[in-house]
Amino acid sequence: MTTPSPAGVARRIVPCLDVRDGQVVKGVRFRNHRVMGGIIELAGRYRDEGADELVFYDITASPEGRSVDVDWVRRVSEAIDIPFCVAGGIRSVEAAGRVLEQGADKISVNTPALERPGLIDDLVRAFGSQCVVVGVDSTGSEGEWTVRSHTGTPDAMREPGRRTLDWLAEVVDRGAGEVVLNCMSSDGTRDGYDEVQLTAARDVLPIPLVASGGAGAEQHFIDVFRVADVDAALAATVFHSGQIPIPELKRQLQAAGIEVRPC
Repeated sequence: MTTPSPAGVARRIVPCLDVRDGQVVKGVRFRNHRVMGGIIELAGRYRDEGADELVFYDITASPEGRSVDVDWVRRVSEAIDIPFCVAGGIRSVEAAGRVLEQGADKISVNTPALERPGLIDDLVRAFGSQCVVVGVDSTGSEGEWTVRSHTGTPDAMREPGRRTLDWLAEVVDRGAGEVVLNCMSSDGTRDGYDEVQLTAARDVLPIPLVASGGAGAEQHFIDVFRVADVDAALAATVFHSGQIPIPELKRQLQAAGIEVRPC
């Protein structure tokens, strides 16, 4: 059974910007990416629309064996005044430090943490739990979900052999401050969040949980907050395309009795 979030804690709406070659792109189930716009342009738009924070993924960093390009991180920090998180090939405390020094509020690790779980401990010791997010790409059938790594490039994707719920419990033990769970079978489909998997994750996570993958309508956000009791809902395509304006989404969430920060 899920434990409801404390009263008075606003749920967060988080646009996700997948970055490749200096542009924001979006695919379906991690394939067939198309350009959605410029990094700074979209970041400014979401700031103005009332997004609570942003997440940037340099999607080819891990598959290409490099770290995130800190130049655009600096430009984003100069352009917006809302929190943002950056992910992409962060394999060391030094790499994370460079990103945070350029103005990011959080860093997120996925593939590098799966390859060396002690990285989470190192980052927490250096920067504190509040800065350390673990991204988890997960797929499978009910109760038998497993994680994937190197997901930014489908041909490079790997199966590390870890059960998702076991990995979530481990990242908590290592001190991570937040988890973004991307349910890969739902990614880009617009058919709704994977509430079954997210609810199972909620049951093992005493830290903030961000739902990712599948948003296609305002009702999907209402459902995932009510059913899976997530702390935040992340989406990309429906925001980039303008299909779901953030101010209208927040009005509908408020009308449904879900507390959000006003735009």
